[in-house]
Amino acid sequence: MSRATNYYIDLGTANTLICASQRGILINEPSVVTICSQARRIDTYAIGSAAKRMLGKTHHRLTVQRPLRDGVIADFDSTARMLKGFIKRIRRDCFWCRPRLIISLPYRTTFH
Repeated sequence: MSRATNYYIDLGTANTLICASQRGILINEPSVVTICSQARRIDTYAIGSAAKRMLGKTHHRLTVQRPLRDGVIADFDSTARMLKGFIKRIRRDCFWCRPRLIISLPYRTTFH
């Protein structure tokens, strides 16, 4: 029998919050990601609190980014990397489950 888990994700400029339907708050971490780029390859080095501790103290190959600015996703690739890392972190105990994700984003914050 497959067990579906509902995850609720609140992408905030300062913190990202992830809750589960039966377990409550799972992650409340800063919305920060550290990217390592070397020889045509880009990898995620750290996310959340670990990445925030690296602000201003990184090697020239590491870039610390805040992918959300003023309540808007400013860098889609970095945001995707950050979300992927957070979801991997919470799904360690149930790798065969197929979660349902609900992500809250601000509506109509940018006008062109």
